[in-house]
Amino acid sequence: MLLLLLLLLHHQQAYKCDVTVKVKEGDDAILPCSLSTRENIVQKLYDWRKDGQKEVFLYDGGLHYNNGRTGQDQQFRGRVSHFPDQLQFGNASIVIRNTTMTDSGNYTCDFPRLQPKRLIFHIELIVGAAPALWTKILKVTEDGVVLQCEVRGASPKPDVKWQDGDGNVLRAEEPQVSERGGLYYVSLLTTVTKTSTNLFHCVSTQKDIGHRTKEEIYVPGKKMGFKLRVMHLSVVGFVFGVVVVCSVSVSEVCVEQRMRTGWCDLCLHVLNSVESYFEMTGSSCCVLSLDNISVCLMWSGL
Repeated sequence: MLLLLLLLLHHQQAYKCDVTVKVKEGDDAILPCSLSTRENIVQKLYDWRKDGQKEVFLYDGGLHYNNGRTGQDQQFRGRVSHFPDQLQFGNASIVIRNTTMTDSGNYTCDFPRLQPKRLIFHIELIVGAAPALWTKILKVTEDGVVLQCEVRGASPKPDVKWQDGDGNVLRAEEPQVSERGGLYYVSLLTTVTKTSTNLFHCVSTQKDIGHRTKEEIYVPGKKMGFKLRVMHLSVVGFVFGVVVVCSVSVSEVCVEQRMRTGWCDLCLHVLNSVESYFEMTGSSCCVLSLDNISVCLMWSGL
C-alpha cells in the first residue's frame, strides 16, 4: 500500500503546472513551459506532443525539427518554433503560428531525462473561431425599424447583444441559435426607434477566448419614427378593359408631384406593404395617375 501511494505521489508531481491558452483562429499561440529552477536546458531533451500522440516539437541538445531532425507531425511543420535565447534560463516554451481550430487540444511538454525526476507539463490550447458580424435593416414596421445581426460559424458559442450609440443594451428577441460541425450560427433581432445619432451596435463576446467583436449600423432618419396619418382613399379605374379598384390607407393626398409609375402597380405595392414600397422607391411622395386624376401618397413623420 505504501509503495502504491508513493507511485501515485510521483505521478501527481510529474503532471504539474496546468495552463490553458486561449486564442482566436489565425493568431499565434505561445505554449509556456519553464523549469522553476531556471536550469540551463541548452543540452537537455524536451518533447512537445499533442493529445499524447502527435509530435509537435522535439529538442535534443540543439537538434530539433527546424534544423534537420525528422519526425514532426505534418500538421505542425513550418509553424512551430522555440526561444533559443531563453533555453539557458530553463524556458522550453514554443510558438504555434497561424493557429487553426484543429490545433485545439491537450499538449504536453516532457523532460524525460531530467534529474532528479522526470517532469511533464500539461497545457490546454483552445482555438476559437471569431468571424465578422453581419448587420442589416430587416424591415420597417409600425413599431420601428427591425435590425438583424448574424454571427456565422463561431466557436465557442458567442453571447450576442444589441446596443444603442451610448452602449446601452437594447431589448431583443430570443436569439436563434444553431450548431453545425462545432460552429455556432446566431441571429438576433431588435426593434429600434429614433435616437440622437441613429447609430446601433451589434456586439459578440466570446469569453472563453477573450474575444469581442462589434459592428456598427446607421439607420437613415427617413426610416426612423415614421407612422401613417391615416385617411382612406378609394380609386376606381378602367385599365386594359378591366375595372380595377384600389383601396389604400395614406397619409396625405396631393396633386402637385408626379412619378412615372403605373398607378395599378403602385396600388398593389401599397396594399401589400406601404413601408416596403416607400423603402424600395426611396421617395417621400408617389403619384397614382388615372386619366385626369393625380393622387400623391405622402410618407410623413409624426
